[in-house]
This record gives sequence, structure tokens and C-alpha cells, in this order.
Amino acid sequence: MPTPPDFASLSLAEIARLAQAHKLPPVESWNPEHCGDSEMRIARDGTWFHQGSPIGRAAMVELFSTILRREADGSYVLVTPVEKLSIDVEDAAFQAVEMKAEGTGEAMRLAFRLSTGDLVTAGPAHALRFAATEEGPRPYLHVRGGMEALVARTVYYELAQIALANGSEPAGVWSEGQFFPLEPAE
Repeated sequence: MPTPPDFASLSLAEIARLAQAHKLPPVESWNPEHCGDSEMRIARDGTWFHQGSPIGRAAMVELFSTILRREADGSYVLVTPVEKLSIDVEDAAFQAVEMKAEGTGEAMRLAFRLSTGDLVTAGPAHALRFAATEEGPRPYLHVRGGMEALVARTVYYELAQIALANGSEPAGVWSEGQFFPLEPAE
């Protein structure tokens, strides 16, 4: 598998180009019979496990993430044209581990790198939302097919700094012309 480019060195235009060029398998069109349990789990911190042991090879996790699908009932499966196996997801299927901001105010664009190497730009097709939890607000980024990335705490702090600096009321951030308030939805 080729080495991904350094996220920090990319412009948002390059990130958008790379994200668009990243072709995923058409998992939404594959409908084999359910075959069983994959014996896999994605922990809340984004670690993938098989039979209780962490999957140490990043390339394997990246590969499995391309065949991950969320079902209409909210469950998750790994799917190929001939096989569908359930997988447990404790919180979110992905983790947003790095962010890059470009522009200011309504012209701002926010791009995220996921722990799987995927690149996602927040906007109308990839909304940011903030859930209220006992530990405080928990930020999520829509990735694809009803699946989200939990935004890492350090990245959330970057979002909060941007929101405080732009002086919006309520506090929030812009990306791709859409405003995302940092307040959890009621």
C-alpha cells in the first residue's frame, strides 16, 4: 500500500482532489445473505479488534474500513459481493484525528484526516454535529452512508478555538458555506 502524503503539508484543494480520487467499493449495492459474525469490534477509541486482540496492521484496518457499511437498523456489517458479517461498533466507526482549516468566516473550509487515512471536508454532505454526554459535548463528523467519525479531543479543541475566534453567536464553525454550532442539538 502506498505511503499516504503528509496531511499537514497538503492544501485543502489537494485534500479535496485526493478525497475525490479515493474510490470505495460499491458496498451499498452488495446484498448477500448474512453469513454470521466477523468476531470484530471497533472500540470507542477507534482501535479495531479481532477475537479480542487489536489489529496491529494499519493496512488491514484501512482495507476493512472500505467494506464497512451501516445497515438501516443502525447495525454495522463488513460486506463483500458474497458475504456479510456483523461487526460491533462501540461509538463511531471512524476517528477524525487531524484537521486543517483554510479561510475565514463563511469562506472557511475544514478538512479532516481519519485514522483510516480517509480525507473528509466538512460541509453540506459531511456535517459536523455535537452530542451532549455526561462528559460534555462529543463532536462527530458524517463520513458516508450514515457512518460518523468521532472527532478526537485535540481536534475538538482546535474547533473550539476557531469558534471562539470568529465571535459567532452561538459559537460555531463554518465549512463549505455551512455553519455548525458547537452546541449539542436538543
